[in-house]
Amino acid sequence: MEAVNLLSSNKYTEKQIGYLFISVLVNSNSDLIRLINNAIKNDLASRNPTFMNLALHCIANVGSREMAEAFATEIPRILVAGDTMDSVKQSAALCLLRLNRTSPDLLAMGEWTSRVVHLLNDQHLGVVTAATSLIITLAQKNPDELKTSVPLAVGRLSRIVTPSSSDLLDYTYYFVSAPWLSVKLLRLLQCYPPPEDGAVRSRLTECLEAILNKAQEPPKSKKVQHSNAKYAVLFEAISLIIHHDSEPNLLVRACNQLGQFLQHRETNLRYLALESMCTLATSEFSHEAVKTHIETVINALKTERDVSVRQRAVDLLYAMCDRSNAKQIVAEMLRYLETADYSIREEIVLKVAILAEKYAVDYTWYVDTILNLIRIAGDYVSEEVWYRVIQIVINRDDVQGYAAKTVFEALQAPACHENLVKVGGYILGEFGNLIAGDPRSSPLVQFSLLHSKFHLCSVPSRALLLSTYIKFINLFPEIKGTIQEVLRSDSQLRNSDVELQQRAVEYLRLSCVASTDILATVLEEMPPFPERESSILAKLKKRKGPGVLPDTEDSRKDKSAGLNGAVETVNVRAVAQTSPLQSADLLGVGSTPPSSGSLLVDIFSENHSPSPTPASGAPAAPIFDENFPRFVCKNNGVLFENQLLQIGLKSEFRQNLAVVDVCDALNCIPQLTVHIKPVDSTVDGGAQLQQTLNIECMSDFVEAPIFNIQFRYGGTLQTIAIKLPITLNKFFQPTEMMAQDFFQRWKQLSAPQQEVQKIFKAKNAMDAEITKAKLIGFGVSLLDQVDPNPSNFVAAGIIHTKTVQVGCLLRLEPNSQAQMYRLTLRTSRDSVSQRLCDLLSDQF
Repeated sequence: MEAVNLLSSNKYTEKQIGYLFISVLVNSNSDLIRLINNAIKNDLASRNPTFMNLALHCIANVGSREMAEAFATEIPRILVAGDTMDSVKQSAALCLLRLNRTSPDLLAMGEWTSRVVHLLNDQHLGVVTAATSLIITLAQKNPDELKTSVPLAVGRLSRIVTPSSSDLLDYTYYFVSAPWLSVKLLRLLQCYPPPEDGAVRSRLTECLEAILNKAQEPPKSKKVQHSNAKYAVLFEAISLIIHHDSEPNLLVRACNQLGQFLQHRETNLRYLALESMCTLATSEFSHEAVKTHIETVINALKTERDVSVRQRAVDLLYAMCDRSNAKQIVAEMLRYLETADYSIREEIVLKVAILAEKYAVDYTWYVDTILNLIRIAGDYVSEEVWYRVIQIVINRDDVQGYAAKTVFEALQAPACHENLVKVGGYILGEFGNLIAGDPRSSPLVQFSLLHSKFHLCSVPSRALLLSTYIKFINLFPEIKGTIQEVLRSDSQLRNSDVELQQRAVEYLRLSCVASTDILATVLEEMPPFPERESSILAKLKKRKGPGVLPDTEDSRKDKSAGLNGAVETVNVRAVAQTSPLQSADLLGVGSTPPSSGSLLVDIFSENHSPSPTPASGAPAAPIFDENFPRFVCKNNGVLFENQLLQIGLKSEFRQNLAVVDVCDALNCIPQLTVHIKPVDSTVDGGAQLQQTLNIECMSDFVEAPIFNIQFRYGGTLQTIAIKLPITLNKFFQPTEMMAQDFFQRWKQLSAPQQEVQKIFKAKNAMDAEITKAKLIGFGVSLLDQVDPNPSNFVAAGIIHTKTVQVGCLLRLEPNSQAQMYRLTLRTSRDSVSQRLCDLLSDQF
């Protein structure tokens, strides 16, 4: 209280001590905030610049929501007032910047926004520097409101980099004119596309050329401060050149300048040069110029002592790769992989696998590369990699024999990685007959070689080998007895793992009772996989943002859906009327056997119309959607339950594919293509029926399909209509990206129609962990350490449809004091932004 009393003093020292005490020790929720706010208002109205500065510093230091609400209109007025002192303008701009970061929803854009832009022309460079920081933050949120800042920023930048400038003496840092202001202006310009005005664009080009020219000049000082300031401006200028990607001459000059830094003695400069060249390599104007430095980059990969620089060298090799140098780059990466740091091995493996597939003219080279990859770094070869090589081998007849021969030879090594055993088991099970004519790879030799690895493998690999053995019985009937002995052994039939035991029992019985024709049908060769983009890109996408990589996302292998699909199953249980209602039993483990007087429910009767309109005599069924919102952020649970039926849902999704089984009782929408398999038309009481629908998302959609069930019970036709939880977010693939990549992409999605924002009241308790779980369940990837405010949530993902892939960035800002949320989504399609916003906002 004594500190608050000091605020009313007219002595500077007493007022300063009061403000200092409040800034450091007073909690933002203190009961004294109202008294403090009154004192601050008096100082802001006093027109005494010293007192006004003290008040503004206090507001910025405390930054509470109450202060933001109290001064959100007063501070902008002070900032743009014509009679405000320069020092006060600086403080006001920085104070607004602080409030915008802590309470952005309270800082309303208005008339002051257009006036603050003109501070870029202020004579006092301190005011310009503070105002630029504020304008950058505001432009990132509402770029259209501040687009008039572009010509002013270009004009101010031109005056700084022009050698004849005379007003920069007080802002020259070690012979570099206003480096901090230059960097901020260049960052501001990166919030916008290249200027449309020819004069402004020409002036900006002159500024960038002048900055590049100054980088070629001899240093004016040997002190590190001079080089740091000089290179800070240079790299920010290069970032702007890359962002605009419209001036071929500037791009090539920037590439040549960065190439000189690749052999610089400063490690930081080498790192920044490699990082910038990675982005330059993606431009059609500078790709060839980047390729000229391939030998220098390879040498850096071999000789650099800093692992972070070596990692950037790997990134650059990946970015500059094309058909002309693919084999050289892949070979160098494989050589480096043998001695690479463990922290970057997985990323190198993914890059090698992607490049080998993308630029493979001869697929025998691709097979050799992947097998060599598994040999060198098998522990870091993810499932996506060996899935992909199997998919390619199956789809290409010309490489199947070579792949079988190569993998057979690789398996003969005394020590083989388990991933190699998986690939070998799969390929030999499909194409082992292509090399069986050679006595060195006869059927019995192939079987003995694989079985010698059996006891060294994990359970999933053993299960795959058992499938290979039954395939061998079809391919090589002459070793049927040998394989049956293995399947009949106690180690298989009495295996402690139920999966292995079940496979052994079923495969043994199949080989004993099935005829040759039936075996040939059941165990026929795998059909070609549908052509699609490689899922290996997903692993790399988790480390890199959009731009370098195609928009494909990570997907896990699913037994039912193949390499890249989605599964959604609807489980329908008929509940006996005499028994109490059961809890959800989606897998049927707890299903009770039917009683002697079992209830037969004709659920999927073939004689009813596929139309959703009920048959004559049945009342029109209202659409049941009570449980629909619960499935927006989860895939499993009970969808519907009454005295007769319990309908459970279990879903899995892969990119633009999904699967749900409801026979011909599905009222679908044109944006979804559905393939349906018929099922038994009757269900016993207490029994369970599972049906699976294959669904392909053709384009973005709003309405969910309706699931109609008609059945007869006691002679009466029953009709149930349920909204099926197939929502747009189900086709999300999560995307990992760094903070810089996120904000770069956020700026690119700056058109008004690409953003949807919604402020809403919290329906449930605001718990951070529950919020995280819901966002992950929504399908996006949570990005840590991206938002400056740790209480906010930032996420990214890609919606996959057959016709288009839609990138999505979202930001959720909770306000626990007001029990409010602000949700902002930016996507490349306005309809997608709105639909996702509606779905997600209902979850909180």
